[in-house]
Amino acid sequence: MDKQIYAGEWKIMEFLWEAAPRTVMEIVRAMGERTGWAKSTVTTMVTRMEAKGLIRYESDGGRAKKIYPTITREEAAGQETDGLLEKVYHGSAGLLMTSLLERNRLTAEEIDELYAMLKKAEEKSHA
Repeated sequence: MDKQIYAGEWKIMEFLWEAAPRTVMEIVRAMGERTGWAKSTVTTMVTRMEAKGLIRYESDGGRAKKIYPTITREEAAGQETDGLLEKVYHGSAGLLMTSLLERNRLTAEEIDELYAMLKKAEEKSHA
């Protein structure tokens, strides 16, 4: 995985994906309300996330720097999925699906959507 995003970092990324850019103080306030984290915790995490390349700063000419995510939610989710598949299911999407089905984790609607996706993938592979 290119940029592993830890659980706490996901919370900050979700806030940025909701509407970027954000200032550090906006993130501090939001994380304080949502998680109870102290300002020092949030600023440390933001600094580490910037070092990892998950976020970037942009100066607006004033004191506050604007913070943007450098990765989309879809890209991050894809990386997390790939990591999960490799780590837990040895790269097998079939094993993942078997696990979900055996645990009744899919709704009837999700199963219908899965059928449609599989049909589409099958048609592409025969084209």
